[in-house]
Amino acid sequence: MLYDERLTAPRPWWLIAALSGISLGLILFPLGPMPLLGGLVVGTALGAVAVSAYGSARIRVVADSLVAGDARVPVSALGEAHVLDEEEARAWRTHRADPRAYMLLRGYVPTALRVEVTDPADPTPYLYLSTRRPRALAGALEAARR
Repeated sequence: MLYDERLTAPRPWWLIAALSGISLGLILFPLGPMPLLGGLVVGTALGAVAVSAYGSARIRVVADSLVAGDARVPVSALGEAHVLDEEEARAWRTHRADPRAYMLLRGYVPTALRVEVTDPADPTPYLYLSTRRPRALAGALEAARR
């Protein structure tokens, strides 16, 4: 494995998950202590599952493939990789975005990598990958091409 990154959710989101459990517990408070406790446990668990699922996206470069979320693309079908700083990443996920592009987008990750797709049979023009280490990912893709 040449590169492996998990796009985990930021810490404040876990606090929000706990607060959702407290909220559900307070909603059920008039029904008694057992519903309050049940609401607290269930609400916190549901919030934690939601945050964990959203934060479980992974980007990996394995042998000759790029695995980004649900997409698995052979490195031979990829062209040039463009490292995007915060300003460029914002532009490529808003007004410069192509609706045909594959976007592994996480709003809490400010930087990204845009990788051209060179396969003529694939209508996807590029992959937009939110990543905290765009230069390392670009280097791993280059190493996988060799």
